[in-house]
Order: sequence, then C-alpha cells, then structure tokens
Amino acid sequence: MEGGNATSSTDFILLGLFGPGESSGLVFSLLCGVFLTAVASNSVLISLVWADPRLRTPMYFLLGHLSLIDVLYISTTVPKMLADFPPGRATISLPGCAAQHFAYLTLAGAEFYLLGLMAYDRYVAVCHPLRYPALVTRKACLAIVAVSWLAGGVDSCLLTPITMSHSFCGSRRIDHFFCEAPAVLRLACADTTLYETAMYFCCVTMLLVPFSVVLASYSRILFAVYRLGSAEGGRKALATCSSHVTVVTLFYGAAMYTYMLPHSYHTPALDKLFSAFYTILTPMLNPLIYSLRNKDVARALRRALGRYAASGKPSVDAF
Repeated sequence: MEGGNATSSTDFILLGLFGPGESSGLVFSLLCGVFLTAVASNSVLISLVWADPRLRTPMYFLLGHLSLIDVLYISTTVPKMLADFPPGRATISLPGCAAQHFAYLTLAGAEFYLLGLMAYDRYVAVCHPLRYPALVTRKACLAIVAVSWLAGGVDSCLLTPITMSHSFCGSRRIDHFFCEAPAVLRLACADTTLYETAMYFCCVTMLLVPFSVVLASYSRILFAVYRLGSAEGGRKALATCSSHVTVVTLFYGAAMYTYMLPHSYHTPALDKLFSAFYTILTPMLNPLIYSLRNKDVARALRRALGRYAASGKPSVDAF
C-alpha cells in the first residue's frame, strides 16, 4: 500500500443499500422476495423457451439468453447482501471485490449489447417480415449473443484491473451495497481524475453503441409504420415492440444516470438507488414484462402447467 494513511487490511466494509443504520427485517424480506421472484421467473422463461417447440424462434432464443444474464446479474449482488444482513457489518476482501466488479461489468455490458442488438430483430420483424427467416438466422442469433458476451468481457477486463490496482485509504468503508467502480474509487489515495475520465468514455461507448442500434432500429420502424398509414399496422408494430421498448427504457435509463451524468449530479444515496434499480429490480421486472405482455409466453406457460397437472408429478418429459 502506498501513502502514510493507507490501511494494512485488505478488506472493505460495505455499508449497504440504506447505509449503516438499523434496518428492519422488512428490508431483508423484500430483498429475499425480489431475488426469489427474479430467479424463479427468469428460470421459468428459460425453461419454456428451451422446452416448448413453439418458442424455438430467434426472438425467444435471444430472450432466453437475456433471462440467463438476468439470473447471473442479480446473483452478483443480492446473495452477498442477504448473507451479510444487517448492512454496515458486511466485509469483502480485495479479491472478492475485484471478482464482484468483474462479474458485474461483464453481465451489465452483455445486457447492454444484447438489448441493443435485439432491436435489430424487432426491426426486421416489423419492416421485413417476409425476409425475417433469411435475415435473422440461428447463426445471426449466435453472433448477437457472442458479441454481447465479448463486449461485456472486454469492458470488465479493461476496467477491473485498473480499478483494483489503486491504493485505498482511510476506513475502507464503501458507501454502497456492492463493489461498483465509482463507489470504490472514492476510497483511492491517489488522484483518479484521469482514470475516471477514461472509465467515463469507456462506459459511454458501452451505452451509446447499443443505444444507437436501438434508436436506428425504432426510427426505421416508426417511419415504416408512418408510411403504411394503417392504424391496424401501428397496433401490430406496437404489440411487437412494446415489451422490448419498456425493458430498454428501464435498464438504459438508470444506467445512463450512473455513468453519463456529471459528478455534480451524483450523491451516494441517488447512486445506490439507481444502481439498485438496474441491478436488482430490472432482472425481476424483465421476465414479468415479457410474460405479462406476450401471448405466446402466456400460452406456453398454460400448456406447461396443463401437462404438469395432467401428469400429476414433475417431469422433464412433461414439458
């Protein structure tokens, strides 16, 4: 460690979502409920996409991977919070903090790009429905998934070693519920301005590249619907795209606050609130949005439940 006031301990103290004060059992119960709902609903969606022949289409293939990312994503933060409840007493080692930071950045980056590239699927479905099978092939879907994971992995490989290579001073108390880079860097002994500038441009790129795909795709969709001049066509386009637009708005909106607004707009309380929104709430909301607003998923779930009830016992073959 560098600097005269650098601590000898390598552990950090996580102050939690609501700080080091007393937290009620209600908070613990809510976190448990959100986590179990997210894992269960995403797992059900993955199972339906894998098992139901009617859902073996490019859109649901990508949706299944989105659910897989969401399960892993929420699992990087909430289990640690629950294990260390109440807040303010949670410790995490430097390697553990680095591992959590790496996993978080990888999964966040993968979700950014996957949601962005899924807009291309919606564009082809609305604007070129007859060419959809030729344009959105299995190979194209595999490429979308591979690019998403690769982009997230590259981002985390670049930023995690640099973030964790700083010397940390003082109490090593992270005013956050997980090892997010901005919160960790507040404890650095040295001037981090240059690194924060580099991280800002890196994160902006990670956000703006997929977001540009979303804007371009939905601009073309709106233009195509306008040219049709059909109210029925507009309703069909809205039904096709509404779930994806809702998920993109929730996830990108909170992430843009965290990584694109100047530091003068940030406070630890707001940072934790927005981070909780896109790391904890959106993994729970995504499958619910797609399930409640998607008739194909609802029908597949009813078929699965019907076969389960008819069999009288759980079985893989029942799907």
